[in-house]
Formats: sequence, C-alpha cells, structure tokens
Amino acid sequence: MTQAGFDVKPGVYAKVTLSPNGRIVIPAAIRQEMGFAPGDTLLMDVEDGVLRVESYAARIRRIQREVAQFARPGVLASDELIAERREEARREEQEIERDETARRKGWPKADQVA
Repeated sequence: MTQAGFDVKPGVYAKVTLSPNGRIVIPAAIRQEMGFAPGDTLLMDVEDGVLRVESYAARIRRIQREVAQFARPGVLASDELIAERREEARREEQEIERDETARRKGWPKADQVA
C-alpha cells in the first residue's frame, strides 16, 4: 500500500526518508497503529542501533509492567519504603545515643574503635 509517498505494510513496516534537517514523517498507518495523536509527547531512545519511538503513556505502561514483577500482593512499595526509612532513622538515633553516652563517659566514638 502506498500512502503519501511512503511504502507501508499495514501496522508493521514503513520506509521513510530522513529530511536534510533531520526530520522524519511517521506515516498515518503507523501513527494509527501506535495510537499517536497530534500533540502527543513521544519518547525516543536507541538500543543496539535500533530507534524506538513510543508515546509517554506507552512508556509509563511498559515500565509499570516491568516493575510489577517486583510487587508483592497486598504490600505497598511506599509502605515498605517508609518502614525502611524509619528503621534507618532508628539505627541512626541509636548510634547518636551511643556516641553521646561514650562522650559523656570519655570513651572513643563507635567509629573510632579499631
């Protein structure tokens, strides 16, 4: 099928030409297949010499799918993060208390002990 001067195989392949100022036109059939609409933000990256173009929304969905494998049912990552930060703060407080006790007693700080 030919469309506006582009050779298009429906939904899969198009041969386009890079303009002198570095622009390409994404054929309508591909824009439709990808769900691209005028004004959409498109993200581009190169991996192994292949240019990937995806919408911002598609990138978010893809990342969510990739990260979903790490999610535990019934556990929010934000709750885990808060718990980790609280535990870290508790350990820091204990260290401060140990150092303060050592200072009062004239002992070296925990990190100065060999």
